[in-house]
Amino acid sequence: MRLFAIGDLHLPGGDDKPMDVFGPQWDRHFLRIQENWQKLVEDEDTVLIPGDISWAMQLEDARADLEAIGSLPGSKVICKGNHDYWWNSISRVRSILPSSITAIQHSAADLGEATVCGTRGWLIPTKEAPLDAQNEKIFLREAERLRLALDAAKNIAGGRPLIVMMHYPPLLEAETDTLFTSILEEYRVHTVVYGHLHGAGIQIGFNGEHNGIRYHLVSCDSIGFCPKIIL
Repeated sequence: MRLFAIGDLHLPGGDDKPMDVFGPQWDRHFLRIQENWQKLVEDEDTVLIPGDISWAMQLEDARADLEAIGSLPGSKVICKGNHDYWWNSISRVRSILPSSITAIQHSAADLGEATVCGTRGWLIPTKEAPLDAQNEKIFLREAERLRLALDAAKNIAGGRPLIVMMHYPPLLEAETDTLFTSILEEYRVHTVVYGHLHGAGIQIGFNGEHNGIRYHLVSCDSIGFCPKIIL
């Protein structure tokens, strides 16, 4: 088994929502993702998708997008992004998923050779942009949800690598030590994949190793609309 990741697919959710309004690089982006995916991913592989999957507002409207993802090779693991408004209760989401997709929400999944867990995350405070009271409350809640996910993963890992999916970046190029990274280090996480950053924002994301953990920014436009192998 190989492990890939690609996030922020931003599928249309039943509406005509062309993504090229965000730049020509998004023209027919899902067709390009499908072509690259089919070239690279085998049925025994797993692809992690850390959020912003569909623009759908209601769960039923996301069904076609989920089926399109489900039809691609390999197993898939998804977590929620900030634009996944269709994602309400985890039990309802799981009830409509194709058999090749597993949804996690501050929980974990056994991949065989590794264990993956995930949560959405939130904006991280920086010196230039501290969080207001409401955002700090959400940030701290997401930190606790990350702990819940890691506890669930630790219970089933049995010494195998811990892989974490987050939608929001847990660190930035200029802000590498955060509450999220301290929790990830405490649990001796192997690899973290995250998305959320697009366009010029890609430049502030962190890719590489920090304090023994490998971080991958995998929003689809940051990796050329091609699943990235991470393990």
